[in-house]
Amino acid sequence: MSKSDYLENAVLDAVLNNTALQVTTPYVSLHTADPGEDASGAECSGGSYARQAGSFGAASGGSCANDAEISFDFTGYGAQVTVTHFGIWDASTAGNLLYKGALTASKTVDPGDTVRFATGQLTVTED
Repeated sequence: MSKSDYLENAVLDAVLNNTALQVTTPYVSLHTADPGEDASGAECSGGSYARQAGSFGAASGGSCANDAEISFDFTGYGAQVTVTHFGIWDASTAGNLLYKGALTASKTVDPGDTVRFATGQLTVTED
């Protein structure tokens, strides 16, 4: 898991330059390749797929995890796809990538499937 270039700069500005950093709702995305720290890579698109609002518990020990299930609907998706990465964004469309990471194992998704992160399965960790 790593921060995006955007979030690295936003955290520095918030801590050192008294610039506000607030994400009202974090949105989780799925990707077919590493989205990169510049957010340029391969987010799923098509059919019913959309970024999903994520709810995360309070940070403890340098990490926090989703405190409710996050699910993605692939109804109407055009073809089978292999999902390898996720992203966390500050908007449901466009916006700024905040975090990105590789899935523990890639997931082959068929049209009509639902992909789920169970409660506690998606963890963001800071060192």
